[in-house]
Amino acid sequence: MECILLATDYPNLTKLKLLNFKKEVILHYFTNESLLQYIFQQQITDLILDNLPNLKCFSLKCYMKFKSYDNTILPLRRRMSCLEKITLYLRIEDRDRFIDGNYLENEILVNMSQLHSFTFYICTYIKSIGLVHNLSSEDIQQTFINIEQHNVASIVHYIEPEQIVCSIFSIPFTFDRLEDIGNIFPNIIFSNVTYLLVQDVVPFNLEFFIRVARAFPLLKTFRIFSFDSRLLCDLDSSQSDEIAEYRYLIYLDMLCANINSLEQFLNQEKTYVPCLTKLKVVHNNLRIVTNNFTREETRRNCAKIKRLILMIPLVHSKDFYLYFPLL
Repeated sequence: MECILLATDYPNLTKLKLLNFKKEVILHYFTNESLLQYIFQQQITDLILDNLPNLKCFSLKCYMKFKSYDNTILPLRRRMSCLEKITLYLRIEDRDRFIDGNYLENEILVNMSQLHSFTFYICTYIKSIGLVHNLSSEDIQQTFINIEQHNVASIVHYIEPEQIVCSIFSIPFTFDRLEDIGNIFPNIIFSNVTYLLVQDVVPFNLEFFIRVARAFPLLKTFRIFSFDSRLLCDLDSSQSDEIAEYRYLIYLDMLCANINSLEQFLNQEKTYVPCLTKLKVVHNNLRIVTNNFTREETRRNCAKIKRLILMIPLVHSKDFYLYFPLL
């Protein structure tokens, strides 16, 4: 299959049918590392697998948002009546209702008598226009009362003024990625997560970053989206007694973060990032926070940066290169 699909471009290919396949075929091709990833995610809209009723284990992880869940994934799952283990990581948009406990019970777990392991992270994105009331995490949590899946957490928050996100996931959280959580998240330890994306209409503060550091002890990639337009607070304002410690953080994406979040992260009196080597940021925000690359409080957290992503190529000053000696 690989030699055929990679031999040339098939711009009109939208349907693929696999007959009498072995488990090893699925494990090899249907992953994010597969050479066929682009074809499966961007082109194929109709995938037919022949021997689904005999499957005992089904795992699907899709890190990109997609819209066709109800027409593709759900019918596929309904053909797998003998499953004993299910693993799902899904980010679903373009629906008019959230996926909650009632949905899991009626659409996924129904008639699954042999199922003994269900590990999942399912994130649903919907427009908030027309919602009867402000939905909360507690509302979603109530939908799990009548099913056996008790170890479940839920998060509901706005990422835009008119877009709300609902995340439900099994505990313990076994995945290494978590995306689109906001200021409020469960008081648990995400010991496997190395990639985290946070986004909220409410600005993040130092206390939030301290909570994240505690909850995600092995974090390596941290992407922060916060479109608050407030100006930088007083650089000499009083600080918290506690420092946020990110001992393994390598990559920090602050391109869409507000300037106060950047200051809190680069200030050595607020955040400890000994392994930070890659930074994505708005140049003007970086210039202001570092006081034109002369401020001592932010020098240490910039000193080990080997890759600085500014989006726009610029000619830098001598102070800039002294501030980032490894560039």
